[in-house]
Amino acid sequence: MTKRKTPFSFQIRIIHRYLGFFLAGIMFVYALSGIIMVYRNTDFLKTEVITEKKLAPNLSERDLAPIFKKGAKVIKQEGAVLYLRNGNYNQTTGVATIKKMQLPFVLDKMEKLHKANTSSPLYFLNIFFGVALLFFVFSAFWMYAPKMPVFKKGMYFAVGGVLLTIILLFI
Repeated sequence: MTKRKTPFSFQIRIIHRYLGFFLAGIMFVYALSGIIMVYRNTDFLKTEVITEKKLAPNLSERDLAPIFKKGAKVIKQEGAVLYLRNGNYNQTTGVATIKKMQLPFVLDKMEKLHKANTSSPLYFLNIFFGVALLFFVFSAFWMYAPKMPVFKKGMYFAVGGVLLTIILLFI
């Protein structure tokens, strides 16, 4: 008995199906973290974390910039205490109180999915995910024969998706 060769389009459908189930879990996490990233310039879901650091006394505003980061501009001064946007610094004692808004631990880790670069282990997940999504894009066109009405309608939707994305990029 000879084994029948499975058509290429059928093999693509099988890979598409099982890769889709696997990627559903990854997409769930990426979707949640992506929604959270939209609010990254707000305090949504963040809590205030206050830390105290012992620094050298009599530091200047420029010396405080790396410690207070974006909030290093002095708003006011009362005696030896400099008040900054995100904390204060006592020039006499050298004690700095730094206020920072942070996401909860798990959400902070999820947000790093979108910020990963080549020095992060998440880099490999991002590359895999991107390549898998590209496979999904192209394998979707093997799901239906080009002569079928659903394929032609699907092409209009695909073009619509590309156009909407391009329009939103330039708004």
